[in-house]
Order: sequence, then C-alpha cells, then structure tokens
Amino acid sequence: MNAASLRDQQMTMARYLRDPENQAPPEGVEDRRLKIYRELVYNNIEGFISGGFPVLRSLYEEGQWHELVRLFIDQHRCHTPYFLEISQEFLKFLMENFEPRPCDPPFLVELAHYEWVELALDVSEQALPPRQAAGDPLGEVPRLSRLAWVLAYQFPVHRIGPANRPESAGQPTYLAVYRDCEERVQFMELSAATARLLELVRDNDQATGGRLLDTLARELGMDETAVRDFGASQLVEFIEKSVVYLTGEGSRTVAPGESSE
Repeated sequence: MNAASLRDQQMTMARYLRDPENQAPPEGVEDRRLKIYRELVYNNIEGFISGGFPVLRSLYEEGQWHELVRLFIDQHRCHTPYFLEISQEFLKFLMENFEPRPCDPPFLVELAHYEWVELALDVSEQALPPRQAAGDPLGEVPRLSRLAWVLAYQFPVHRIGPANRPESAGQPTYLAVYRDCEERVQFMELSAATARLLELVRDNDQATGGRLLDTLARELGMDETAVRDFGASQLVEFIEKSVVYLTGEGSRTVAPGESSE
C-alpha cells in the first residue's frame, strides 16, 4: 500500500469513527475490529468529557448525554491530539458550533465554562504566588495570582445542580476561581465592586493598592476614604486566600505552617 492509499484509508477510518451511523468503514477491516475501534475511541472521549464536566453530565438523561457527545465527535474538528485537552475542545464546540436542542438548559455554555475553569486551574503548571502576610495593601503593589481568574456569568453557575436548574438569567454572578496554597481549587462569590477591584489589580501591575482603590472610588462615584477602608480589608482577604500577592519592600513571605495573620 502506497502512502496515498494509506492516508485515504486513515481518513476513511477517521470519518467512520466520528460518525459510524452515516459513514462507511474502510474496506477490508472486519466487523469485530471495527467494533473495538468504535468503542475505544468513543469511551475514551466520553470518559474525559464526563470527568471534566460532572455537574453538566448529571443534568442529562443517558440518551441525551450520549447524543451530545456524539455530536461533538461528529461535528467538531479538534486542534490537539492530546486527550487531556479534550475538555477545552468540548467547550469550544459548545461555544462556537453547537446548535442547542430542546433538552439543553439555557445555562449550558456558562456551566461548561465554569467547570472547565476549575479543571484548567487544577492541572495548570503555573506556580502559586508566595504565601504572604498581609503587609501594606495600600502602599504596595498588588498583583493577581496567575492561578486566579475573575469571572462574570448571567447564571449562578456555582450553585447549579440537579436540584437547582434556573430557567432564565437573573442578576449577574461574579466569581473569583483560584487555586489556594493547599493546591485546592476554590471559589469566592464577589460583588460587582470587588470583581471590579480584582480586574483593576489584574490590569494594572504597577499601581499601588491605594491608587487602585482611588480609581475604583471614582468609577463608583463614592467617597475615596470609605472605599479605601473597605478595599484595604478586601485586599487583605484576597492575600490570605492566595488570590492576590504583594510586590514591594514591605511584603513578607510566610513560612510553611506559619500563620499569615
């Protein structure tokens, strides 16, 4: 078999494995082997998706879920050969190519994104920031941990489950999802103001905490002193949770087992 013929057979097999009900298998491959290939490919992909999106999986009946996975395999062209990145490809499929079915909840994409963020933070190889004492959050420069994401959703994705399935969007939900010093993925529910504070920290890596809070006060149309008082305590909490860390002469790293207070 020459290279062109081999490639044609491989492409035929790939089309068949993606959509075995509508695509013909390659010639000369016995049914027993085809069945093994079909089950191996599908079970691996379905297993990674179920493991990456456990809450989403729990919301579907068996047939509805497997139809969704089949649509992903058939319609989406993955841009990575790695099984560990299938969850990201599944999210891209839902966001870009998927036509919702009557059985799909209105929060499908947002819940999938939230679950993917948890997984991405859990497996990320980025280093945690040094654990610190609170220091001077107003006089030093706060920076957002690379393992902390500030998120906004139309649905309360962190509360959704089989017993809580909102039918329509409510007030915006703001979250900080982060990996803590114990290597656990956690979330904090935020107000619009604290979410904006974290966005300012993320987007201004040279400004002191005091300057950022003054900016926030102007945006909110509030008294700067009141916002500084509120914001300083909020920054301390973010530092204690490893969401934010300080850079500057006054920052102090906390040794393992030592209290950060």
